Amino acid sequence: MRHPLEAIPHGKRLVVFLVLLAVFLIITIGFRFIGPAEPNILDFELAGTNDRATQIINAWDMQDRIRAGFNLGFDYLYMPVYSTLIALACVWGASVMASRKWRTTGLLLGWGLWAAALFDAVENVALIVILFGTVAAPYPQMAQVCAILKFGLIVLGLVFAAVAAVMYLVRKSTRRA
Repeated sequence: MRHPLEAIPHGKRLVVFLVLLAVFLIITIGFRFIGPAEPNILDFELAGTNDRATQIINAWDMQDRIRAGFNLGFDYLYMPVYSTLIALACVWGASVMASRKWRTTGLLLGWGLWAAALFDAVENVALIVILFGTVAAPYPQMAQVCAILKFGLIVLGLVFAAVAAVMYLVRKSTRRA
């Protein structure tokens, strides 16, 4: 199995990673200033029912609704950044792993992070439909399922990358000793 990010030469992966990390941090900080405060956009993503989605929208004034809409649109810039950043970490982690199963897992997670971005895009479409007046099934449920799948893949990718980083550092320190 191959992943397109493996085409980045090993000597350039750190530079690509650091650029993605910088853009990720800038966008992440930007989100702190644009979304509605309470209930927040995460509450909206995970509402899951027509009643809860309606409660959230009714809790927002017009400015909060505008901010929520802007947040959902801005998220489309974020999706390729966070998904590729974590996918690259998984691909790097796969290259560190000695076991074929671990390597395959890392590459699958690399693809999975791009799937997470697709789930995020579908989730946002459902939330935009809700925000602009159609609080009806299946939109809140669709948004919730997509959010759970997205966050699950993100967490799995981060855990894999962290485990790979620890294994890399342990091997590196063992070689020095």
